[in-house]
Amino acid sequence: MNILNGGVGHTIRVNDKTLSYFAGNNYLGLANDPTLVKDAIKALEKYGVNFAASRQTTGTSDIHLALEKSLAEFKGQQEAVAFASGYMGNKILLHILREQYDSIFADSMAHSSITDGIPCNIPQVKYYEHANPNHLEELLKASPQSRPLIITDGVFALTGEIAPVDKLYSLAQKYGAILVVDDAHATGVLGENGRGTPEHFHLDNAPGLFQSETMSKAIGSYGGFIAGNHELIDTVRKKSTFYGASTALPPPVVAAGLSSLKLIENHPELRTKLMDNTRMLRKGIEDLAFSTTSGITPIIPIYFKEKQTATHLSQFLEKNGIIVPAVDYPVKTSQFIVRITASSIHTEDQIQHLLQTLNEWREKYDTHHH
Repeated sequence: MNILNGGVGHTIRVNDKTLSYFAGNNYLGLANDPTLVKDAIKALEKYGVNFAASRQTTGTSDIHLALEKSLAEFKGQQEAVAFASGYMGNKILLHILREQYDSIFADSMAHSSITDGIPCNIPQVKYYEHANPNHLEELLKASPQSRPLIITDGVFALTGEIAPVDKLYSLAQKYGAILVVDDAHATGVLGENGRGTPEHFHLDNAPGLFQSETMSKAIGSYGGFIAGNHELIDTVRKKSTFYGASTALPPPVVAAGLSSLKLIENHPELRTKLMDNTRMLRKGIEDLAFSTTSGITPIIPIYFKEKQTATHLSQFLEKNGIIVPAVDYPVKTSQFIVRITASSIHTEDQIQHLLQTLNEWREKYDTHHH
């Protein structure tokens, strides 16, 4: 078990050793950014650790409102709500949109926050083949009476693939469906303004498309949010028990979120650097002929058929001063993944060291390449 002894940056203290950090989801390097830390400390000193009340009673503060205004602006939307965990965003959306659909069509590799979020009284839940709009259309055709809701991750957490949101949206329009995108790994990463997968496909603010998002990955803070028009956000405030009845986000977390959004807006070069590092890493891994998924997101998987091979590579990297996890890939094909994450704060030297170490492992141990 890797136990952290310090904050996450391009390096990290793990089990009392300093290692090069290519794990996690700290895409813009903001989780331990000095500006965020400073603003979080100020908020701690002014407001304390916790408001110890729910949003619907006395837990709403001026900084919550400032954060929500800032999130709405970042998303180019009228309003936003923030709540205690990004994991709950899908549940909130599926709950408040409940009167508008009676069947759910989900990607077969959907994140557990999607499957956990499905209300138990839905008469029909179907899973379409991973990222396959043609199969989805077959399923939609076979349920002509239904009022469908389509739900997918925007960027898949383990493989870094971008869902075909443009094609899914066309199908949603054609079959009168709502489309919900869990954009946890795309917020702050994809799209011209970092607004996520819909923006990447020029579907920003498209009617009938909803996003659930998080502040715990690229934004570097914590908590979930939903942005949209007045009507949608008003419905969340009135109808979502999780938003209304759970304890409000703690002051330092709120302040760090606000601080981060300012940084992201004023420093577009953070995303440029992330994309440069991603390209360099992806090209290097493809040149080494590892089995991977091509793409543009900072999540870079290396696939293995056997668990022990993935674990062995992960351990070899750790011995060479690099931390990258081996992950089980929850799909029927039962592949195992070494999940490499690029960040805007990685140096070129670090990336080259990782690529050299991968090459060394491959030459020493990987029989498939000989």
